[in-house]
Amino acid sequence: MKIGLGLPIDDPALLLTWARRADAGPFSTLGLLDRLVFHNPEPLVTLAALAGATARIRVQTEVLIAPVHNTALLAKQTATLDRMSGGRFTLGIGVGGREDDCLAAGIDIRRRGRRLDEQMALLRRTWAGERYDESVGPIGPAPLTPGGPEVLFGGFTPAAIERVGRFGDGFLGAALPPQYLSGLFRDVEKVWEKYDCPGRPRLVAQVSVALGPRHTVDRARRNLLDYYEFSGRAAYMAEGLLTTPGQIRAAVADLAGIGADEVVLYCWAPDPDQVERLAEAVF
Repeated sequence: MKIGLGLPIDDPALLLTWARRADAGPFSTLGLLDRLVFHNPEPLVTLAALAGATARIRVQTEVLIAPVHNTALLAKQTATLDRMSGGRFTLGIGVGGREDDCLAAGIDIRRRGRRLDEQMALLRRTWAGERYDESVGPIGPAPLTPGGPEVLFGGFTPAAIERVGRFGDGFLGAALPPQYLSGLFRDVEKVWEKYDCPGRPRLVAQVSVALGPRHTVDRARRNLLDYYEFSGRAAYMAEGLLTTPGQIRAAVADLAGIGADEVVLYCWAPDPDQVERLAEAVF
């Protein structure tokens, strides 16, 4: 099973250091979250820089809130990133849930699911080299990956699961214990069969971690509380932070047991020494 790293967001200047150290180690993926009304770096711009600073590790949005993005520009950006990274880009995608993000982007939060469905049809058509729509021609460049970059859907609703079969390559499940995430994984597999998709869906799990001295763990917990404040579940999310090698190894084993192809260890503190600590703990 592959192990990725989710990148901290509170000190973007350190992310090149994180990326180079992870690329030199055993990790498979660098993930980066997306929000509009927050202090996180813009993910596609940041991942492009990280792809240029690395040689083998994949880069992944985790997840991009597609409805707040312009669809034509998003098609061009993602194809460009896939091409310039040598096909190392995965588009983790979802609808988001923050009203202020939607207000800032000028979209109706009540239509974000329908908007994502419309966007995915346009993205797939554009990546295939077809006309963007009846009045607009093709938008290049062509992605390096045939048909476009790998797409993983994140979310917890039946609509999110359904999109995996309709548009995607797999599913990204975050912040759920294995016993609940297992049910979502099995639902994804059923939808995959329903749409007669080839092969099997890629199943990715995410857990929150902080490994290091007390100040690293405390900062990670504060960042978790800050990020999830809007949700009403901030305390629950902070309680789920894994802070010892034993906890992290056990979580990885449990997620492997429910069929995860990859586990992304999401790091909430900017201390880059965690790269080597996590490698030693997990590998």
